Amino acid sequence: MARLVMKFGGTSVADIDRIRIVARHVKREVDAGFQVAVVVSAMSGKTNELVSWTRAAAPMHDAREYDAVVASGEQVTSGLLAIALQEMGINARSWQGWQIPIRTDGAHGAARIVDIDGSKLIERLEQGQVAVVAGFQGLGPDNRIATLGRGGSDTSAVAIAAAIKADRCDIYTDVDGVYTTDPRMVPKAKRLDRVSHEEMLEMASLGAKVLQVRSVELAMVHGVRTFVRSSFVDPEDPGLADPNNPPGTLICDEDEIVEKQVVTGIAYAKDEAQISLREVADKPGVAAAVFVPLAEANINVDMIVQNVSEDGTTTDMTFTVPNTDFDRAWKVLAEARDSIGYTSVQGSRDLTKVSVIGIGMRSHAGVAASAFKALAGKGINIRAITTSEIKISILIDAAYTELAVRTLHSLYGLDAA
Repeated sequence: MARLVMKFGGTSVADIDRIRIVARHVKREVDAGFQVAVVVSAMSGKTNELVSWTRAAAPMHDAREYDAVVASGEQVTSGLLAIALQEMGINARSWQGWQIPIRTDGAHGAARIVDIDGSKLIERLEQGQVAVVAGFQGLGPDNRIATLGRGGSDTSAVAIAAAIKADRCDIYTDVDGVYTTDPRMVPKAKRLDRVSHEEMLEMASLGAKVLQVRSVELAMVHGVRTFVRSSFVDPEDPGLADPNNPPGTLICDEDEIVEKQVVTGIAYAKDEAQISLREVADKPGVAAAVFVPLAEANINVDMIVQNVSEDGTTTDMTFTVPNTDFDRAWKVLAEARDSIGYTSVQGSRDLTKVSVIGIGMRSHAGVAASAFKALAGKGINIRAITTSEIKISILIDAAYTELAVRTLHSLYGLDAA
């Protein structure tokens, strides 16, 4: 029998009525002949409530006890869904991360999965039982509950799919798939039938909120076919029962995509900030002097641009950080000024990074040039540019975000019906 992992996020299990609807989605797949494991998040808003309680109890709390508290939301949901399935006559049982077990490292609050033993789950699935697994949680090396960080249930689902060799991992959300860009900003945005793992990884890391980045990384490494679909469609809708072409977006290996578009989608990330160090000595080790202190302060640096002076003695170094880290980055650089040796520092906030993504860019020239020309025609100034084999990212003033996204979406033919 084919094996399927179904994951439902917080909005999908927001209350008892929603959980009953989820149970109907699960029943549909069981009736279709699948062996089913379900991964659930906490009910919508519950994790935030648990986090606030923890912080209220002690602002500087023990991370292990933090995990014990916040992981309880998923435990509640898994039990409730198992009860709802049993009420429908389906053999179901809830599982916590430690019962499988999902082994993690010791970074409580942001743990990474080290290993999953899927043998017990497989045994129960082959007996006809639906496994309802609490996402977001595992078992640390200290034999205590460890949580995977925000969005960790996506990672749990993909990891379990890999461990039990599932045919597919269905991620149910409040949207019906992955779009060419944010449909709230561009009404002509289209739902994509298929996206490669590599493209989805770029989209997730560059602003698309459909999937958590680590879950896409895991899916790519282990070759897990991942399907993004909506839990807000009637579970008895005839279209959902089509095993070959149900509505949604399949994230798969590039080899499964026959027609490769030059550009697949446009992503954007707001709240970027830019810092420029002027007249830095152009010598070995200066980049390390700038970026090592920032890394030690856990500040993520993204776009980096370096310009060398005409005489080759100094350089200007410009890079971006999240807007929320701007003040901390400024302070770190001020403290490291003697070791770096810059003349002055300048900064800008309220910037946006807009990215053009597509595996077809590998074999097509001029993609970047056409973007720059189109933005210039709209009077949009580009502050920085970075590129990779399948991506072009540009930094612009936040006020021009919507205009830039709409312009690029039209430029590459993504508006077409």
